[in-house]
Amino acid sequence: MRIRRASIDEAASIAKVHVDSWRTTYRDIISSSHLNNLSYEQHTELWRDNIGKEDNHVVVAEDENGQIVGFADSWKQESSSAESSGDLTSIYLFEEYQGQGIGKMLLKALFNHFKEMGYEKIFVEVLEDNKTRYFYEHYGAKLIDTAEIKIGGEILNELIYEWDDIDSVLGKLR
Repeated sequence: MRIRRASIDEAASIAKVHVDSWRTTYRDIISSSHLNNLSYEQHTELWRDNIGKEDNHVVVAEDENGQIVGFADSWKQESSSAESSGDLTSIYLFEEYQGQGIGKMLLKALFNHFKEMGYEKIFVEVLEDNKTRYFYEHYGAKLIDTAEIKIGGEILNELIYEWDDIDSVLGKLR
């Protein structure tokens, strides 16, 4: 498995991972009608835009055949006023690649980037019913707040986590 920086021409591959992983990860959390209406085309445009933004950092997990099987990204959320901070905005993998340590590799790539940027705090938002929150907790994320968000016409609980020691996380990821 190879982890590397994404290029803009890979937006469609990233969009496929994004849509397919949403459909599996959130199948019992978000309405099936919303998940079924997710569009590869719309997400391709979203990822072209995301990869193209200077402050965004997008990495992909590429298998031995060169297929993108996962991705992770980060940037500073406009709503965040914390100094020297960034946001882990997503980590997604095709379902069949989960549980193989690839998420850990992606997390490590992002935290190496955070260290290079001189960040002191990292935030991540995750739906309460998403089991990924335990992954973040395992690597030291602390729950600091909750919020309600609307997805597909439903109100869902979102948990807001913070890491305040980049080196500690990188130590756990070694």
